Amino acid sequence: MRIRATVAVASGALALSALAVPAAQADGGRSWTPDLGMTTPQQAPAKERMAARALTANGDLKITKAVVNGGKPIVVGTTAPKKVSVVVTATDDSGIADVATALWIGSDIEADDSFGFSQNEKKASCKAVNATTSTCTLTVTVDPGWLINSDATTWKVAVAALSKDGQEVDNTAFAKTKLQRLSRLTVNAAPEPVKKGKTLTVTGKLSRANWETGTYKGYAGQSVKLQFRKKTSKTYTTVKTLKTSNTGTLKTTVKASVDGYWRYTFAGTSTTPAVTAAGDFVDVK
Repeated sequence: MRIRATVAVASGALALSALAVPAAQADGGRSWTPDLGMTTPQQAPAKERMAARALTANGDLKITKAVVNGGKPIVVGTTAPKKVSVVVTATDDSGIADVATALWIGSDIEADDSFGFSQNEKKASCKAVNATTSTCTLTVTVDPGWLINSDATTWKVAVAALSKDGQEVDNTAFAKTKLQRLSRLTVNAAPEPVKKGKTLTVTGKLSRANWETGTYKGYAGQSVKLQFRKKTSKTYTTVKTLKTSNTGTLKTTVKASVDGYWRYTFAGTSTTPAVTAAGDFVDVK
């Protein structure tokens, strides 16, 4: 679920407070309204919270590492939600009781322009590395139904940790992760078969997820390589580089010489992952 999130400690357990979910507007924009269906744990008395914070300030509880999706960008298509892991390592002399996380964008996690996705689990799955350090795993589901195209950017990773002796520490921007729009690339070499020395036309299209329409739209003005592999070889060689049209299409001509496979390959951008079309075999007579 798309939320605005903040990290809190309450009654000895970590929780991500659910603050808001999106509501589409008639003008196509987005606004955010309270999620009344989610509950926030009862806050501990102020005296206890202050004591816990004092322990944290003087204690040795530390978050040492947070890795989202195995360190790879999160690539999301048009319809299927993408569940990714968030693996957090924390240490304290008493051991680690729990961790919490959220992925978000905006100027500040509590600002009106900040939005994100919270963890799926109520409690992390923690594995002790030793008496003081644990590696804890959570998952976050990124749903394209809540995304707009400008969300393809760098997201912040909020992390909190709770020690077994009641200390708590949080960092709303402990790490970063990238969110990208899933890409597609096609190729077709024709005619098939073709006579040796004749012209072969190789067409294709580069497109990527448009989260605002739920479709794949051509990616314009991008450099794409045309590659060829002989039937007897396992290695592709770049023949030429061309740019996609304003609708993402590709078209070029080459001279047919030997049997082999033609493909297009795209190196990717910060918002869109690399993609390579499956080779199209052409029989040269």
